[in-house]
Amino acid sequence: MRDNRPTDPEWAASLEPGWHARRRENFQAVVTGQPAEVDLVDDAWTASANVLGKIISTDARADWDADEWERVEELLDFEKMNRLRARVEEVVDDPATAELLKPWYRYGCKRPTFSDEYLAAFNRPNVALVDTADHGGVERFTENSVVVGGQEYEVDCVIFATGFEVGKSDVMTGRLAVHGRDGTRLLDAWRETGVRTLHGFCSNGFPNLFHLGALQNAPSVNFVHVLDEQAIHVAEVIAAARERGVKCVEPAVEAEIDWVATIEATSPERAWFDAECTPGYYNNEGSARPRRTFGPGPAVFQRLLRDWRSGDGIDEVLGDAN
Repeated sequence: MRDNRPTDPEWAASLEPGWHARRRENFQAVVTGQPAEVDLVDDAWTASANVLGKIISTDARADWDADEWERVEELLDFEKMNRLRARVEEVVDDPATAELLKPWYRYGCKRPTFSDEYLAAFNRPNVALVDTADHGGVERFTENSVVVGGQEYEVDCVIFATGFEVGKSDVMTGRLAVHGRDGTRLLDAWRETGVRTLHGFCSNGFPNLFHLGALQNAPSVNFVHVLDEQAIHVAEVIAAARERGVKCVEPAVEAEIDWVATIEATSPERAWFDAECTPGYYNNEGSARPRRTFGPGPAVFQRLLRDWRSGDGIDEVLGDAN
């Protein structure tokens, strides 16, 4: 359930400056299993905190035996998915349709979705679920119908909702070529060395280039929060460069190598989990590939960046570059 409800005007009027930052920090703490005295958001995301470990990296279970936590997490996951399947049965009137709508995979295999209307829509007389799994998709269109499995389904309008590629920038595909010192192409450099950044933001040999997104850092389920923290970090680095009169932001090679080693050492091993999921964007539509992230998680990563900026760490990108 999404369980949306009207906002209480008195509650909204009582909010003090900084309420949004406190709320999102609290949300991040809860969903990553960090200590929080109160759940300020109290929604279906935070209620699922114990089964989000395959979506968000966290060090919250560091004191557990790894194999034991895997066992406990799988049991919690099965309980959660059973509740979701039971809800499908409760809401959808037609048993055959309900069976087709039941999710049979681990919770962390897909990005969870929340709705009060989606399942109920299948009880409407003008809504039918057409399962294309055994027929290779839609076979063809006629003048007024869609044909699946040899059967025609008459329609007034067809909306193509084919999805999109998540987090794939043209910098990374090569369509938008990035050139660094001496004309070196970024992707050519990375083919030789592997992807190398400092904190996922910048790379040696490519001055004043900042990466945003989920590259060698710590993503979270509230990606707007992640991007805002990244924007703050980039702005602070640029402000420090201006204050020092430095015109070139570029990490030292040693700092870059150390950070890549940190990612390799802390990144959770999820390939086995992704391989067992049904196709989706978390496992590259069934062709699982390594996901390299900062293992302790987003809260720890954001604190690391703040400490780095306030200490001598910033010299790693400003010290020798002019």
